[in-house]
Amino acid sequence: MATVAFHTLGCKVNHYETEAIWQLFKAENYERVDYESKSDVYVINTCTVTNTGDKKSRQVIRRAIRQNPDAVICVTGCYAQTSPAEILAIPGVDVVVGTQDRNKMISYIEQFKKERQPINGVGNIMKSRVYEELDVPAFTDRTRASLKIQEGCNNFCTFCIIPWARGLMRSRDPQEVIRQAQQLVDAGYKEIVLTGIHTGGYGEDMKDYNLAMLLRDMEEKVDGLKRIRISSIEASQITDEVIEVLKTSKKVVRHLHIPIQSGSDTVLKRMRRKYTMEFFGERLRKLHDALPGLAVTSDVIVGFPGETEEEFMETYNFIKEHKFSELHVFPYSKRTGTPAARMDNQVDEEVKNERVHKLIALSDQLAKEYASQFENEVLEIIPEERFTDEENGTENLFVGYSDNYLKVVFLGSEDMIGELVKVKITKAGYPYNEGQFVKVMSPQDQSLLEA
Repeated sequence: MATVAFHTLGCKVNHYETEAIWQLFKAENYERVDYESKSDVYVINTCTVTNTGDKKSRQVIRRAIRQNPDAVICVTGCYAQTSPAEILAIPGVDVVVGTQDRNKMISYIEQFKKERQPINGVGNIMKSRVYEELDVPAFTDRTRASLKIQEGCNNFCTFCIIPWARGLMRSRDPQEVIRQAQQLVDAGYKEIVLTGIHTGGYGEDMKDYNLAMLLRDMEEKVDGLKRIRISSIEASQITDEVIEVLKTSKKVVRHLHIPIQSGSDTVLKRMRRKYTMEFFGERLRKLHDALPGLAVTSDVIVGFPGETEEEFMETYNFIKEHKFSELHVFPYSKRTGTPAARMDNQVDEEVKNERVHKLIALSDQLAKEYASQFENEVLEIIPEERFTDEENGTENLFVGYSDNYLKVVFLGSEDMIGELVKVKITKAGYPYNEGQFVKVMSPQDQSLLEA
C-alpha cells in the first residue's frame, strides 16, 4: 500500500483543503503516515501570506526531500499558485499544483512516476469563476468541523497578496453547503465553523442569495446541528439582515471575528480598506444592541507604512472604547509584490514592536474584562481535549470553548469530548477561565424529585 504524508502551513482554509486532498488519496487506497516518517508521497500545502510564509514553505519542502529522496514531492497551496517556477527550481520537487485542480494531483503523480519529468499544474487563477468542490466528510483530529463556503477575494488591500493566490470571489452552491453540513453533523460534529478566504462575502457573486439566507437555511435544514460559527466577516458584510439573523438564531453563536486592521481613517485609506471608523462603530453598536454579551474579536496590523503616533492612538482608543474581547496583533511586514511594500515612510521595527506590545496589553485587559461578565454564569462548552495542568498536576481536566469563545478548563471525563456540556464559570480569567461541570437533569430525574 502506497503511503502519503501531509504538511500544512498557513490558515484554516489550507487545513480544510489538506483534509479534502487526503480524501482523494484515501479513495485511491493510500495510507496516511506522519510527516516525520518515510513516505512514498509528500504533499506540502503552502502559505504565501507573508515573505516568511514562503521561506517556511521552502524549508518544509526541503525537509521532505531529505526524508526520502525517492519520494514523489508534491507542492500545492498559495505559494505554489503565485511562484510555481521558484518551487520547481528546488531540486527534488516533482509536482506543483496551485489553489485549484487539486483533483488532478493523483493523476499528475502517476504521470510523474512514468515519465520522471517535473510537472507544473498551475493555471491562471484569475480566470477561475466557479467554486471548486472539495468534500471533507470528517476531520482527522477536530471537535469543531470547518466547512469552506467560498473562495477568493475581490478587495485587493494594499498589504495583501491573497487575491493573486486565490483568485476572485466565488461562492459554493448553497445545496452543497447544506449537504456537507449534514454529513459533518452525521459524523458527530456539533459545531460547524464556516470558513473561506473572504467568508462574509458569501453570495456576493450570486443573484438572489446571501450569507444571511445561508445561515437561516443551515439552521432550518441541518438536523442535529448545535452551533454555527462564522470564521471571519468584514464590517461591510454585516448587513442589517445578518444582524437580524444573529438576533433570532438559536444556533449562530454570540461571537464574530471582524478584522479591523486599523482604527484610523487615514491608515485605512492607504490600506485600501472600504470602510470608515464611523461606519465600523455604528455596526458594532447595532450588533451589541441586538446581541448583548456578544464577543467581537479582531485582527490589527500595527506599523503600516506611514503610521504616525496619532494614527496608532486612534486605533488604540477605538478598540478600547468599543471593548473588543480579544485581538490578534500583527506588526506590519512587507509582502513583496504588494503596493504597501513599495510605500515610503516604512515604520521602524522598534516603534512597531513597542506599539504591538501596547495593543497586546490592551487585548489582555479587555479579554479579562469581557470574561468577568460571565463569572458564576452557566455556559455551554464543547470540550476539545485534555488540559495538562503542570503546576497542580490535576488529572481529568478538559478544555473547550463556549459559544462566545471563552476558553474554559474544568474537571470532566473523556466521553464529554465533542459533546455539548453545561459548565459554570467559577473563575474568569485570560487566556482561560476555570469552570465546574453542571449536571443536566433529565426529565426523569425531575419527575422523581417532584414525586
